[in-house]
Amino acid sequence: MGTETAKAIDRRDATDGDHRAAAKTRVRGACPALAAPMPTGDGLLVRLRPAGGALTLSQLAALAGSAAAHGNGILEITARGNLQIRGLRAETVGQLASDIEAAGITVPNGPAIEISPLHGIDSEEAGDPAAMELALRSELCEPLASPRLAPKLSIVIDGGGAFGLSALSADIRVVAQPDAEWLVAINGDGETATPVAIGPAETAISAVGEILSLLVVLGQSRRARDIDPALLRARFPTMDTVQFRPSRKAKTSLAGSHRLKDGKHVLGVRPEFGQMRAPDLTALLDDAKACGAAAVRLAPDRGFFFTGFPAEAAPALLTAASKHGFTTQPGEKSEYIAACAGAGACGSAFYETRILARRLMAAAPVLFDGSLTVHLSGCSKGCAHARPTLTLTGSADGYDLILNGLAAGQPDERIAGGRIDFAIERLARSIEDNRGAGESAAACLTRLGATGVSKALRQE
Repeated sequence: MGTETAKAIDRRDATDGDHRAAAKTRVRGACPALAAPMPTGDGLLVRLRPAGGALTLSQLAALAGSAAAHGNGILEITARGNLQIRGLRAETVGQLASDIEAAGITVPNGPAIEISPLHGIDSEEAGDPAAMELALRSELCEPLASPRLAPKLSIVIDGGGAFGLSALSADIRVVAQPDAEWLVAINGDGETATPVAIGPAETAISAVGEILSLLVVLGQSRRARDIDPALLRARFPTMDTVQFRPSRKAKTSLAGSHRLKDGKHVLGVRPEFGQMRAPDLTALLDDAKACGAAAVRLAPDRGFFFTGFPAEAAPALLTAASKHGFTTQPGEKSEYIAACAGAGACGSAFYETRILARRLMAAAPVLFDGSLTVHLSGCSKGCAHARPTLTLTGSADGYDLILNGLAAGQPDERIAGGRIDFAIERLARSIEDNRGAGESAAACLTRLGATGVSKALRQE
């Protein structure tokens, strides 16, 4: 690795503007997601990962305006902190791309690389993930651009700090360590990934290059979990000697006002169920600008941070976010619901997920103790949640209830459309009547199993 890149790793980019300027000099080209938008029930969907996950208020406002002009006006933040624009048509995707370029938004080529949302702001970070991302893209440009990599290849760079990425699973993890070292691991999250190398930035970048070369050989259909262990050890003969220290767990919720160790303040907000309509977002951004906020950092768990505002403006910014329908308090029930766009926004959906979500929160508060995620999927595609959990999948006949599975999984119970309110009440009653002292909703449902839940739902 060259001297310039080594210096970039050691330098902390303190502002959003610094990172965007650096990204423009190193990463050029059109966004792959714009080149290949995803067909969905409400048109075409584009997923964007701006450089560093950072946007100025005016840039995000420009995206909201473009989403309204060229899509259906719905923007989403995914569980991994990426931005989605829905309802596009083949003839409007190019117009969106032009708006992105005009707003000065840089979307790097190649796989999305997710980095700690408060990079360069949180003084508790052990290393600078933004500089590491730039170095990886500069040094490994060719393998990262390979069409043989899996489309959903995931790369995480965790700098640590208050809001690190320990909960995100990834094919490749690069984690900042004390003493300017980086740990490289594969196939897992901050506790379960398999470490392969540790050392200074040069060592980490070389290790990522070796992993990418193995994945290129395997081809598009394979991920890091498919790498032959013997082949992995041949490339990394000292991997078994790497001391693995589980990553520090991030704070449980991004929502609310947070004072960082050096006294700076950030405000975390979540759109309800991760979805926001362009007018609501634009109104919030106008108020945030009036409060002195400078930028937005996209974050995992379907939210974002406002940064750059004076501490005394935090209460006004909290009030503005709540007024426009954004979650500002940790532990709100909507945090534990993953809902797709639903009927009315997506032509594939069989029910209005957001309406059912609100009924669930009112009628079955026992489900929202933080022990599980309730996945409301309008159809069997399961766009909103990719992990097994309590799921209600829409169908032509009503709802499929899956106690711990994916939206396309075998249902444990089928519920006719007109009986959904009754079923919700019975499910909540069953948990309330049967759980032991200190037992969570998730543990109670596991103990009851499909037989117990089905019996409860069928009682009159």
